[in-house]
Amino acid sequence: MTAHVGRRSMVSALYLHIPFCHARCAYCDFDSRALRGAALDAAADRYLEALLARVDALGDAGALADVRTAYVGGGTPTVLGDRLPELVHRVRAWCSPSELTCEANPESLSAELAAALAESGATRVSLGVQSLEDAELAAIGRLHTAEGALEAVARARAAGLDVSCDLMCGLPGQTGESWRRTLAGAVAAGPDHVSVYPLTLEEGTPLARRAEADPALEPDEDLQAWCMAEARRELVAAGYAPYEVASYARPGHECAHNVAYWTGESYLGVGRSAAGMLSAPEWDGLSALLGGESAGPGVARVRYVQRDDEAASFEVERLSRREAIAEDLMLGMRMTRGVGPELLARAREASGEKSVGAAVDEALTRGLVAWAPDGRLAPTERGWLLGNELYGLMWGLAADD
Repeated sequence: MTAHVGRRSMVSALYLHIPFCHARCAYCDFDSRALRGAALDAAADRYLEALLARVDALGDAGALADVRTAYVGGGTPTVLGDRLPELVHRVRAWCSPSELTCEANPESLSAELAAALAESGATRVSLGVQSLEDAELAAIGRLHTAEGALEAVARARAAGLDVSCDLMCGLPGQTGESWRRTLAGAVAAGPDHVSVYPLTLEEGTPLARRAEADPALEPDEDLQAWCMAEARRELVAAGYAPYEVASYARPGHECAHNVAYWTGESYLGVGRSAAGMLSAPEWDGLSALLGGESAGPGVARVRYVQRDDEAASFEVERLSRREAIAEDLMLGMRMTRGVGPELLARAREASGEKSVGAAVDEALTRGLVAWAPDGRLAPTERGWLLGNELYGLMWGLAADD
């Protein structure tokens, strides 16, 4: 299976969505279906037939030729069992990503599946650990135990895969001491990467409904801020560098796929609810496959979301050059390294020296950013803690004067 020579794209990242789980977590509002047994087998077979056809169509069009990172997310991709390595193998038939991640839940990542993923070309797994306290895991509807999570980390490492652990703070019943125990247990397990997220209650989720009746279940924002700061202290002390607002990695193990999102690189999303982002010329070259019309005049960037299983329905958003640059500034401020002089110069050209200067001066005055010696504008610790204020200042440059 070979892509057509001469039809190459600058798209560097590929995301594939698997909308299945064995059970929905109490906080989850993602597009996923809780299925087991024969019902899961039948739904997964139908879905993957359409997904693989899309991968082949994009590959045949040359759209995957330059993909450097791929990410299979969900849902819980590991509930696919042996189908998941087959999907990884099909992706690698069209491109040679240096990083290929599969999301996994501990209870559905067996030693055999971990080995098969490594054999098929996956390089990394992202494990939804969330907590290493059994009571906290039960409160949010997770199927695994703390022991099961640690065993899954060990299985993935034994298979030769890079391992990332997701942790959540602000869970029902969580305390400062229980958070410290989770951090200590995660560090001791030796993952290559750790992501730390504050719990948010999304409208319509079971946990949100429970919190309406019992306000004690509402996340304590002060505790969450403390947990985020404590995670930074403990993880840095253990040798993990904070390279993004929620992400820590051992040297050389940053998630290159997520960095592509935060630095404005083009990416393709395949599967129900998968999002993609392309430059206007890239969109025009692939619009026939993405169900859309041309980008149109004055459009620099197109964002899209696939809204069905068969890729017949897409939601499309068109961004002007000014909006695209403001978006790059906003996302760049998630990164510890911030944004460089070149992006700031493009922002001044698009939004005007006065507007950019005012936004930067405001961020400096509030202590949200500082100038680095190499000319980069980087978030401070205060800017990390008050990220929404900083992101709002940067996105404000998208508006017309």
